[in-house]
Amino acid sequence: MAKDVFSVSEVNNYISGMFENDFMLKNICISGEVSNITYHTSGHIYFTLKDEDSQLSGVMFKNNRARGLAFPLKTGDSVLVTGRINVYAARGQYQIYATRFEQAGIGQLYQKFEELKAKFQEMGMFDESYKRLIPRFATRIGIVTASTGAAIHDIITTSTRRNPHVQLTLCPAQVQGEGAAESIAEGIERLDELNLDLIIVGRGGGSIEDLWAFNEEAVARAIFACDTPIISAVGHEPDYTIADYVADLRAPTPTAAAELAVFEYDAFIDELSNIESRLYNAFSNNYEKNKNRLELIRNRLGALSPDNVLTQYQMRLSEISNRLEDNINKSITLSRHRLENGANKLDGLSPAKKLSSGFSYVVDDKGNNITKASQFDVDDECKIYFSEGSIRTKVVEVQK
Repeated sequence: MAKDVFSVSEVNNYISGMFENDFMLKNICISGEVSNITYHTSGHIYFTLKDEDSQLSGVMFKNNRARGLAFPLKTGDSVLVTGRINVYAARGQYQIYATRFEQAGIGQLYQKFEELKAKFQEMGMFDESYKRLIPRFATRIGIVTASTGAAIHDIITTSTRRNPHVQLTLCPAQVQGEGAAESIAEGIERLDELNLDLIIVGRGGGSIEDLWAFNEEAVARAIFACDTPIISAVGHEPDYTIADYVADLRAPTPTAAAELAVFEYDAFIDELSNIESRLYNAFSNNYEKNKNRLELIRNRLGALSPDNVLTQYQMRLSEISNRLEDNINKSITLSRHRLENGANKLDGLSPAKKLSSGFSYVVDDKGNNITKASQFDVDDECKIYFSEGSIRTKVVEVQK
């Protein structure tokens, strides 16, 4: 017996017709909590409507926003959504095509988050005084996240790119669903025992439900009690969890956490090279400066040494002695010259020399020099000296 065979499109279109013909689904109002909201560049809004047990995809087209949405819709909002439910045949999924949103108060999970945040803040677990410094040159880094997925891939890729010598230790943990909080807390405690430089705790982005394990008290207390500095990297930029507030440093994504945790090896080597160069130049300049100062001090000390002082005095004494000798020689020469002049003058006045020239001189009988004839009387005796010998005679005539 031949079977009827239908294409996928035929089945989806058939189901779509069923939804279209269901009067209740044409104009339905559903309560739930908004998550996974996306404001598309086309103007459409894509979202998920959730309660504790189920979820429903939805879209509000651009032409319905002006009259159907009067407040800024965000994740965690508890709302009443009016619209029709139909099948998106291309994907074979049904969703609500919203025409109107109404606020129904803060979503239950978001409200619980605010309550936990206030509780832990009052306990002081967010206080800056408890934050530990993130080491600048961490080389042994622990990671608490799922063993598969984008988060661990991004952390490993970024870390090895920045520093191929960094040692990464993964403690796989369940990051979503029942038991996830306990798994994350256990991973933190195990890595804390390994004496690592740093621990990264996180996962990729998701809805508030997906990230809820990082809001649990078990995780918050494990982070707070950990002796190893912790970087929290949960979700994407807009998403904050309790773990982000308790951790020593919050990174918006796992990739950003790796950027903050792992120093760039090449830049570090360049920095070391620059420091080495500056130290060498500083040492060389200081060495030359101190060398010159030492040489100056050595010269000064040498000038003040007893040997040098003695040498200086000896040189001064020798100089004085030379000057004295020169002055004595000059004095002797001058005196000799004066003596010679005096001798020459005396020689010129010497009676002997006069006598040798044919002159003679006369003295009376008492030895007095006679220079005038009038000094004699007739019969006076006198003595006449010649250049050779003398005579004694008596005056027989005086011509005055």
